[in-house]
Amino acid sequence: MLSDRIQTLSPSLTIAISSLARDLKAQGKDILSFSAGEPDFGTPQTIKDEAIKAINEGFTQYTAVPGIPEVLEAVAVKLKRDNGIEYAPSDIIVSNGAKQSLFNLFQATLNEGDEVIIPAPYWVTYPELVKYASAVPVTIHTDEINGFKMTVDQLKDAITPKTRMVILTTPSNPTGSVYSQEELESIAKVLEGTDIIVASDEMYEKLVYGIDFVAAASISEDMYQRTVTINGLSKSVAMTGWRFGYLATPKKELIAAMNKLQSQSTSNINSITQKAAIPALLGEVNEDIEQMRRAFEGRADEAVKLFNAVEGLSVLKPQGAFYLFVNIKDVSNDSIEFCKELLQATGVAVVPGIGFGSEGYFRFSFATDITTIREGIRRIEKFVKQKQDNS
Repeated sequence: MLSDRIQTLSPSLTIAISSLARDLKAQGKDILSFSAGEPDFGTPQTIKDEAIKAINEGFTQYTAVPGIPEVLEAVAVKLKRDNGIEYAPSDIIVSNGAKQSLFNLFQATLNEGDEVIIPAPYWVTYPELVKYASAVPVTIHTDEINGFKMTVDQLKDAITPKTRMVILTTPSNPTGSVYSQEELESIAKVLEGTDIIVASDEMYEKLVYGIDFVAAASISEDMYQRTVTINGLSKSVAMTGWRFGYLATPKKELIAAMNKLQSQSTSNINSITQKAAIPALLGEVNEDIEQMRRAFEGRADEAVKLFNAVEGLSVLKPQGAFYLFVNIKDVSNDSIEFCKELLQATGVAVVPGIGFGSEGYFRFSFATDITTIREGIRRIEKFVKQKQDNS
C-alpha cells in the first residue's frame, strides 16, 4: 500500500514529544514542556500590521512561485547588509519554512547512493530528508571537547568519491554551537577543488551570545559558489506559524530546478506572509530581535548555572539558538527511557539526545519564561537524585 520511499522516514521526535506534552496538559496533567523549538515571544507588531494591511488591500491571490519581487529584493538586501553576501533576487526562492527549502535542495541535487556529511548532534530532520532523496547520511560524531563542532580532520576522513554535500548548522540546533570565521575558513580549504555542495542552515543567526555570526558563503569566492544559504524568520522574528523560509545560491541551474519542483508541489508560499516578511528583512524590527536575544541570553546563563549544579548532569554554555544539550551519561545511557521516565514522574518534557544522533544527552529548550525554567530544572534535579539513590 505504501511506497518504499515513505517508509524510510521516521516521525520527528521533537514534534512527537511536544504533541505528547500538549495532550497530557489537555488532560489536566501538570506539564512543563521544554521540547518545542519555538520562541515564546509574539510576532512583532510591525509585521502583524503589514499582514493586516495586505489582507485589507486584497493581496490574497497566487504569486510567482519563488516569491514576489519585493520580498526577493528584501532577502537580497538582508543578506548583503547582515552577511556581506551579494545575491540577485533571481538567486533566491522563498518557501514554506526552511524545512521546505532543505527538502527542495535535497530533491534537486541528490541521487541514489550520494553521500551527505552531517555532523552530530544534528537537527532531527536532516538525515530523514537525505534518506527520502535516496541518498546516504554520513554522520560525523562531534564531542564537547570541540564544542560539538566538526573538525577539519573529521571532515577529511569522511569525504569519499560519493560525497555530494556537507550540512553546516550555525548556530546549531540542538547544541547552540557556532562556527567561527577561522573554523569556516579551515573547512573551506578542505573543500577546495571538490564539487561538494555546502548546505548552510543559518536559521538562528540573530540569536548569538558573546560571539559574532559568520555566514559560510561569505568566507571566500569558492565557498560562495558552492554554498546554498538557508534561512528564515521563524526563530529570530518569532514567525514560526507564518512559514517563511528562504534559500539563496548563485547557481542558476539549481534555482531553476528547485523553482520547478516547488511549482509542482506547493507553488508560492502564503501571499500575506510574503508581505509581512518585508519589514523584518529590511531591519525594521531589529529592536524586537535584540530584546528577544537579550532575554534568551539571560535565560541561558541561569539555566546553565542551575544544570551544572546538579550532580550527575553537565552542560556547555550555548553560543547561539535557545537550546541546552544536557549531558546525562553519569545518570543514564538510554536517553529515550530517561526522558520517558522524567515526563511520567515529573511532568517535564525534554527531547532525547538520540533523536539528534547523540546518545547520553537531552535537549532542553529555554524558549520559555525564567520561572518555568527554574521549576523545570528543580523537578529534573529531584528526579536525577531519586534515580541515583535507587541505583
